[in-house]
Amino acid sequence: PHPDGVSEWIPLPFAEAQIHAALADCTLAIRAADWFDIKEPIVETVYVDLPAKARRAYKEMQNKLFMELNGLEFEAFSSAAKSQKCLQLASGAVYLNNEDGPPMANNPYSVAHDEKLDALQSIVEEAAGAPVLVAYHFKSDLERLLKRFKGARQLLSAKDEADWNAGKIPVLLAHPASAGHGLNLQHGGNRIVFFSHDWNLENYAQINERLGPVRQMQSGYNRPVYIYHIVARGTLDEVVIDRRISKRAVADCLRDAMLAA
Repeated sequence: PHPDGVSEWIPLPFAEAQIHAALADCTLAIRAADWFDIKEPIVETVYVDLPAKARRAYKEMQNKLFMELNGLEFEAFSSAAKSQKCLQLASGAVYLNNEDGPPMANNPYSVAHDEKLDALQSIVEEAAGAPVLVAYHFKSDLERLLKRFKGARQLLSAKDEADWNAGKIPVLLAHPASAGHGLNLQHGGNRIVFFSHDWNLENYAQINERLGPVRQMQSGYNRPVYIYHIVARGTLDEVVIDRRISKRAVADCLRDAMLAA
């Protein structure tokens, strides 16, 4: 187990070569960039700093699996639960119980800060009217985003997809787990913002591909793709992003080995 609460299998030194050898005779790898001039996305990290009250609460949860915030007490009963509480706090609101647990009658979450909402507001304003796709993770994120951005809409149906592609939605809110395979969002814009973060590389990669460089090129758009990560400095946000990068590096090594096979 790691301090961030996530267990990991550690491969032996010879494992990578064995995996490559086992896949070499049954894998076809194609790199689109070898045939087409595909522009890499422009990735920008937008840092925010937690206010003093939120920072104190974060440190308490990180060190003690318990914290006080806005007169309420929060407790995590495992390292994994602590990880979720820390990610929630980094995004701005913390659930009184597990998000997937029984609903609570009064105020299921408590707001800790609006720093990420303010950062997103700046990104939207700098886009100067260009549509922005926003990836969120927690239901509290969704509720707070809908409250702050009056023209925002949650991606729920084929009509939402069509309206986005027709330029009718200035801010589209999508959960990466439900906005992956099968959706075409490239007609609606070329900007995606990750408001909050989770560990799943596949979900992250798939929502990026909904309007990514390949999709833009396939649809005849000669424009760059902008990816923004809003990150709470000194929190688990940074660990999650680093872990996704390391997972991507391993996947890229496997792909390169298959291309050379």
